[in-house]
Amino acid sequence: MNEVKEMSGVVVNATNGGKVVVIQLTGKLAKEDYEQFVPIVERLVKEHGKIRMLVQMHDFHGWTAGALWEDIRFDVKHFKDIERLALVGESKWQHGMAVFCKPFTTAKVRYFDTTEAEQARVWVGS
Repeated sequence: MNEVKEMSGVVVNATNGGKVVVIQLTGKLAKEDYEQFVPIVERLVKEHGKIRMLVQMHDFHGWTAGALWEDIRFDVKHFKDIERLALVGESKWQHGMAVFCKPFTTAKVRYFDTTEAEQARVWVGS
């Protein structure tokens, strides 16, 4: 069963019984976006233990200052809760995010170009 929550610039979809969280990002991420989707992720971690995340970035322009702070807080709090993190993007700086994320998590982190989105889904779900 899928659970979908849509916010401005963010769509959260829980799949595989809640063990895989797909987050689609567009535009610029704001602090309010975190206030909406972090409780969903935290509930799924509480229900399933470690989860896997697929973050798809399309026309993504980064974070506001408040959102960046929320992202760092999230990363620290959930350092060991994410087993695999697939980042799907369309630009070089998004590719760099995979390298940037590694010190903040014990998850296996991998970047995929948008043309490899299906491979990302398979990898994060396997």
